Amino acid sequence: MSNTIIDTNFNFSGQKSLYKGKVRAVYSLENDVLVMVATDRLSAFDVVMPKGIPYKGQILNQIATKFMAQTQDIVPNWLIATPDPNVAVGHLCEPFKVEMVIRGYMSGHAAREYKAGKRLLCGVTMPEGMKENDKFPEPIITPATKAEMGDHDEDISREDILKRGIVNEEDYLILEDYTRKLFQRGTEIAASRGLILVDTKYEFGKTKDGKIVLIDEIHTPDSSRYFYTEGYQDRQNANEPQKQLSKEFVRQWLIANDFQGLEGQIVPEMSDAYIETVSERYIELYENIMGEKFIKADVSSIETRVKENVESYLKGVQI
Repeated sequence: MSNTIIDTNFNFSGQKSLYKGKVRAVYSLENDVLVMVATDRLSAFDVVMPKGIPYKGQILNQIATKFMAQTQDIVPNWLIATPDPNVAVGHLCEPFKVEMVIRGYMSGHAAREYKAGKRLLCGVTMPEGMKENDKFPEPIITPATKAEMGDHDEDISREDILKRGIVNEEDYLILEDYTRKLFQRGTEIAASRGLILVDTKYEFGKTKDGKIVLIDEIHTPDSSRYFYTEGYQDRQNANEPQKQLSKEFVRQWLIANDFQGLEGQIVPEMSDAYIETVSERYIELYENIMGEKFIKADVSSIETRVKENVESYLKGVQI
């Protein structure tokens, strides 16, 4: 679709390198500054879909940057500015090679492990007698090692992280503390909007001067799972699935069309009509999660818009 941004190859002033992830392009500039462009690419089962989703990049970027603004009083973050709806500018950081996953409810991966008979997840004991989507007595932190491109993240315990020297103990205790504080704030914000923050993941990095900061995204539907508060307990009592806000609906469509990212499987064709429904669903996610109306940016020429907004910002600041 013409009103999406799929790929970027900008050459900004002071640019040193370009890294392309599954959905973001990261431009490294002089003076340890990064320009991160959120594209409209859609990734599921570690596979990037052939077509983009209108407004998806804007939605994810605005959720992440607005939540960073709402949490910067408790945890410092990498963000400097948002010169365009699809762009975040921030400090270059050395990322920690673990994702800090925190779970308030037994859902998703935790529930699958529990059903398989496991009661230990990343070194944390899960209580007996739970059923899928029950609330844990207290949120549990279940870290994952950050995978190289194409590989799957792997569960890892705090003990193994320290034993293998992936993170030193002093830093890891800070990561755990920040993770719990962010999840508590996210839980409070979600509750004010009639939602339950079920689980999420945070990524952290260290700035050149040694400060640990939050990086990447926070509380987006791509990195988090939300339930609707209304009817949650009734559905649990009736052993019914929970109504949730996440990109799970895309995964379910792919599964129904015989695709789970396995070898030999072909990505099903996404019609323009279906892509439009996915875009509408992401807008719905935004409005529920943020508690405000989504304002569509001008998409008549997204690449030109992004380029001009970033260049204008870089000219106006000392980089």
